[in-house]
Amino acid sequence: MDADLPAAELNELFRASWPGHQDTDFGPVLARRLLHVTARRGGRLVGYVNVVGDGGAHAFVLDTTVHPDERRQGLGVALVRAAAGAARERGAHWLHVDFEPHLARFYEECGFRPTAAGLMALG
Repeated sequence: MDADLPAAELNELFRASWPGHQDTDFGPVLARRLLHVTARRGGRLVGYVNVVGDGGAHAFVLDTTVHPDERRQGLGVALVRAAAGAARERGAHWLHVDFEPHLARFYEECGFRPTAAGLMALG
């Protein structure tokens, strides 16, 4: 958790996991995180969860990513649960996540419950 994470490794994972991913400078993202949790197999980055915070009671899960070769084995759930525990240890009282409808079962398995929320597109 929170180990150095080169942008090249994140881009490699994201390219494998998200069709159409464009290489990104993750420096600004990582600079603003509360924490991140990773998983490696054979030295290769195969899982990642980013958590950002508001400086108070709220934290937010972003970019949950598991390499396609590692999916459906419980790794994503384990990463999100580890992120939740670490966020709690760092003072967060609430952990939020936004997701597409097809991911509802996954996030319920992680321990989230449905809530009403609002979203405004800014771009």
